[in-house]
Amino acid sequence: MSAFSKIDVKNKDLLAALQGFFKHLLESDKIDALMVPWRLPMSNNVMSTLIIDPEIMDHADPLAPCFPINAAKMASKLTKRQSGHTVGLVMRPCEIRAFVELIKLKQGAFDDIVIISLDCLGAFSNTDYNTFYTTSAKEDPMDSTRQFYEHVLDKKSGSIEDMDIASACKVCEYPVSKNADINIGLYGVDYKTQLIVEAVTPKGQEVAGALSLAKTSEPSGRQQAINTLVTDRTAKRDDMFEQMAQTTSNIEKLSTYLAKCVNCYNCRVACPVCYCKECVFVTDVFDHDAFQYLQWAKHKGKIKMPVDTDFFHLTRMAHIGLSCVGCGQCSNACPNDIPLMELFRTIAHHAQKEFDYEAGRSVDEPIPLTVFNDKEYEEVVGVSSQNA
Repeated sequence: MSAFSKIDVKNKDLLAALQGFFKHLLESDKIDALMVPWRLPMSNNVMSTLIIDPEIMDHADPLAPCFPINAAKMASKLTKRQSGHTVGLVMRPCEIRAFVELIKLKQGAFDDIVIISLDCLGAFSNTDYNTFYTTSAKEDPMDSTRQFYEHVLDKKSGSIEDMDIASACKVCEYPVSKNADINIGLYGVDYKTQLIVEAVTPKGQEVAGALSLAKTSEPSGRQQAINTLVTDRTAKRDDMFEQMAQTTSNIEKLSTYLAKCVNCYNCRVACPVCYCKECVFVTDVFDHDAFQYLQWAKHKGKIKMPVDTDFFHLTRMAHIGLSCVGCGQCSNACPNDIPLMELFRTIAHHAQKEFDYEAGRSVDEPIPLTVFNDKEYEEVVGVSSQNA
């Protein structure tokens, strides 16, 4: 059962309260290092940064609507081999879900880490975030973040600077992590006076207990606020699925949808669960000779260059569809603004549904097709339980 405590927010400065909490964590004997979104002083960007010195925590910016990379990739690098130190990982719910999938794929581990998550308020695309920051950061670079979280948590109407959060965030039904050791609650909380710290696991309770925070209970309206948000996003998600089913219902429509692909493979690099050290698409298998291009062109009278774009995306769907968490980094990384998230999320949803599987739900739940199940798809292979 979760244990609840609270962080007092002074002068209505939520960001300062979070920075103080993270600093307190590093000063305790429970965390040796903390990976947290941190505002880079040389730019307007916010990147996951591994911090050991608590005195520089005033640049931590975990609520910035900036999401240039899924931090599950960094969590994998920090946990594939034991370091002998306890590391705290501050990650969004979709990053934690991707990390759970990587652990199942032997690309990370839960050993010697404490996962900390905040209720996710969403993020802008890379392009929109740059515009938003430029127009909203005045004297203090953190002003943009404060404007964003106040807009979201105070439920102000309209979008900020005529921009909306990324498509992936609009249809994400996981605003609160189910796999963190510690959740910091924002929804359904009077964030101008306090934050809720929910220690979920025994590990999380041990760490939170060492901070001597004031005990409290879960706010009465918190679950209702979360449920309302999830209901709204799920409805938008289902609308997206229906639209994508019509837009890509056959190979011709799919080719049209992917027509702007230039085989840059940015989506593969950005995807948190695409972990292969060598991709077949960058090997000699797809290093075609000139005569092959000419033969293909002769067969149809023409051939679109570069080739293999549809095949690349179909291969990725088959490869990572069951582990896709819908974080949207594929769309974020595309130089030609192909809405890849909508496509991959739709395919992944139907694939996972077939196996009653949910990516990132539990580390104890094996990824379908990585284990043998002799009772699976009996009607397809022509075997029934009565004939077995």
